Amino acid sequence: MDFNSLETPYYHYDLALLRRTLDEVKRCTKNNPEFHVHYAVKANFNPRILQTIAAAGLGADCVSGGEVSAAAAAGIPSEKIVFAGVGKSDSEIITALRTGISCFNVESRPELENISELAAKEGVTARVAFRINPNIDAHTHAKITTGLSENKFGLAPEDLLPAIRRAQELPSIEYAGLHFHIGSQIQDLKVYVTLCHYINNLLNELEAAGIATPSVNVGGGLGIDYVHPKENPIPPFEKYFNIFRHELRLPAGCQLHFELGRSIVGQCGTLIARTLYVKEGRSRKFVIVDAGFTDLIRPAMYGSHHFTENLTAATRPEATLQPYDVVGPICESSDVFSRDELLPPTLRGDLIAFRSAGAYGEAMASCYNCRPLPKSYFSE
Repeated sequence: MDFNSLETPYYHYDLALLRRTLDEVKRCTKNNPEFHVHYAVKANFNPRILQTIAAAGLGADCVSGGEVSAAAAAGIPSEKIVFAGVGKSDSEIITALRTGISCFNVESRPELENISELAAKEGVTARVAFRINPNIDAHTHAKITTGLSENKFGLAPEDLLPAIRRAQELPSIEYAGLHFHIGSQIQDLKVYVTLCHYINNLLNELEAAGIATPSVNVGGGLGIDYVHPKENPIPPFEKYFNIFRHELRLPAGCQLHFELGRSIVGQCGTLIARTLYVKEGRSRKFVIVDAGFTDLIRPAMYGSHHFTENLTAATRPEATLQPYDVVGPICESSDVFSRDELLPPTLRGDLIAFRSAGAYGEAMASCYNCRPLPKSYFSE
């Protein structure tokens, strides 16, 4: 396939890199049968991506009924699907119950009661783990921190024991364990050590109260290298899993679950755009491309930066790099990919690549300004 001739913008996915990443995850966990890795579907739910992940044997972490259905359709076994989220609707819960998922990660007492009622009507037992908000700062962007007491997610620690006692009373509920998730794009791995120590203390308290915990879900959040994607295409999974291997003190038989998303798919995806115009402003030079925040919203929403390349200029003689503001066509001032981006002299028609766009790129695309969603293409 000649990717240069395709209509832009589009996503290109390197499935060979995705498989190497999945192989590394499996290598790092193969000696720990109690480790169970679930892919966080919200990062990228492209069917071909999901099918590749399903073929590797991973489970799925879902945050909507639609994601539960997408995971099952891709071939992920229902017993490997978990369903999290602070606002599960009745229809979503019923979808998950009928799918036969492994576990609901419950975030409030009202949600527990509702799942119990719906499970009773369906004539099934729902397994639930309680998500705890440990008030741990993940040292990441404020919009993707989820483990602080000010965030909407999870139960306060003091509410956990009454919630477990109530779950044990309900005939259509089975207590399955604990769930944590403290944030996304975490690069300071020491916060996971803090999380492990917190979990150890909590497990001791539960044991003292006579409560056995069958499983612990530590969430995900492992970051990727957006600055040097070519040099570091695969995240440090060995260091990540070793922290939990060495720092957690789990009861005998307790299963440990992970929910990795960005770290699995982030580096395998690239957004490809075409230069529409090069505009000379009063004080700045703009490269205006045909992709915008409708295709990749992370720079506008989070102030993030994606490694940017002029693919066409690579075929021309080497030239001095110049600073450009790389912007899109959306009628919003926030539609900016980067400012003062150093690129070779750029011309109308040049292809521009935004790397590390496999996570929260296509999945968050929109039709704002009546723009079509970007297509996706794959290489093996």
